[in-house]
Amino acid sequence: MLILVIGQGAREHAITHTLLLDPNVEVVCAPGNPGISQIARIDVVHINEISSVVDLAKKHKPDLVVIGPEAPLVAGVADELRSAGFTVFGPSKAAAALEGSKAFAKEIMQAAGVPTADSKYCQTIAQARAALELFGAPYVVKDDGLAAGKGVVVTVDFEVAVAHALACIDSRDGGAVVIEEFLDGPEVSLFGVSDGTTIVPLTPAQDFKRVGDNDQGPNTGGMGAYSPLPWAPENFVSDVTRTVLQPVIDEMNRRGTPFVGLLFAGLAITARGVRVIEFNARFGDPETQVVLARLNSSLSELLLAAATGKLASLVELEWKPESAVTVVMAAGGYPESPVAGAVITGVKLAEESGTVVYHAGTKTNDAGELLVTGGRVLSVTALGSDLSVARTQAYSGVERIEFEGEHHRSDIALKAALGEIRLGDQHG
Repeated sequence: MLILVIGQGAREHAITHTLLLDPNVEVVCAPGNPGISQIARIDVVHINEISSVVDLAKKHKPDLVVIGPEAPLVAGVADELRSAGFTVFGPSKAAAALEGSKAFAKEIMQAAGVPTADSKYCQTIAQARAALELFGAPYVVKDDGLAAGKGVVVTVDFEVAVAHALACIDSRDGGAVVIEEFLDGPEVSLFGVSDGTTIVPLTPAQDFKRVGDNDQGPNTGGMGAYSPLPWAPENFVSDVTRTVLQPVIDEMNRRGTPFVGLLFAGLAITARGVRVIEFNARFGDPETQVVLARLNSSLSELLLAAATGKLASLVELEWKPESAVTVVMAAGGYPESPVAGAVITGVKLAEESGTVVYHAGTKTNDAGELLVTGGRVLSVTALGSDLSVARTQAYSGVERIEFEGEHHRSDIALKAALGEIRLGDQHG
């Protein structure tokens, strides 16, 4: 089976790596990255130009197209690919609005009876100020549109919240923000693979959004993740599937916009029970790195079954008993002003030590050197018999890699490994 993977980050590297564990699968990834190029064919594509993606699919004639990033999904690339006769894993433009618009996601949750934070949709700064005063601190301000994982500000500073709201409103025509109540409790990421009717949950993970240890500093696209969650409530996955994932799939289907692809639920386990923080319409990064590391079933069979409406007949997924930890190595200045150009060394040494290094912000120069292109650069991922062993292995890999300005968190999965997470803590 030939699979075309669209994207160029660590998420697509992890997807490609896992797909290729099936000996019957061949992958072309576009535009890919230097890490992906070592395991699969890569090609050139402008992922946000729909015609470019369709032309690429016509060139390679894949059995399945897997779309990684959110921007092309929200733009409608899956619709055009399906219209051209291709089998696609990824939601339509209408269904991807679950990620493309926070307000739309709230509307769906209300209609489906899904528990979430109380919120206000604001199109003016006066509305935003009133909503912030209504909910009080900590203030939660979310860009209504796509913001590459950095559209959310959580702060106790009223003026910081107002400034972010103003920036979001002014960022585009029709710019708006969603102001909502703060949800306490640990955060959990749960992916569900859907064929539009049936949804199959994957194993839960927890990521770390703040740039610094102990959840200090600004939000990022994610600085690390781990799975499984030994502290999660009993029957957590089945309960969330019943109360969150399946009701959303049912509501989207009822509206005539079935969701075919990956529904990513960001959740908070609060004193009042599970609440949805947000939905994404694609695999999350860096959670994908640890979730797929633990998958013992065929990823290609899972995604093809979803794309062809056959999930109900798929055998139950199997998961490795090991724990997985991934640590993101970021460029100097990230997330505010990432600095590109530094030479990266030690990746091969890290992989020889037993880790898998997924590339995100990298490129090679004419001399064959690996360079930083900015942002999140590498995701160093390891399996272990428990979280403590997996942490040790992942950080051992991190220590072998060097580039100027590099920084990473040193506490990924630490509290969970020590058994220190209790419901009521905000993060792990």
